Amino acid sequence: MFGMGMGEWLIIFLIILLLFGAKRLPEIARSLGKATNEFKKAKDELTSYTETPSQPTYQQPAQPQQQYQQPAQPQQPAQPQQQSNNNQPQA
Repeated sequence: MFGMGMGEWLIIFLIILLLFGAKRLPEIARSLGKATNEFKKAKDELTSYTETPSQPTYQQPAQPQQQYQQPAQPQQPAQPQQQSNNNQPQA
């Protein structure tokens, strides 16, 4: 990990042991574990918040989509013109 071998980790651990003492090491490790858990929990909450679609606080009412349709024109059957003797215009 990080390109360091077992010898380097041992030296780092001994330096930390000398700086803080054997009595405080469990307390430091415990607080680091709690901080790590809190960080993971906050990260998970943030990712779940951003992945779910957010609902706006105010939604405008949906307006129905209206499509223009031409009114249906009744089809009239073809009627043969009747010949009449009077000279009146046919309607």
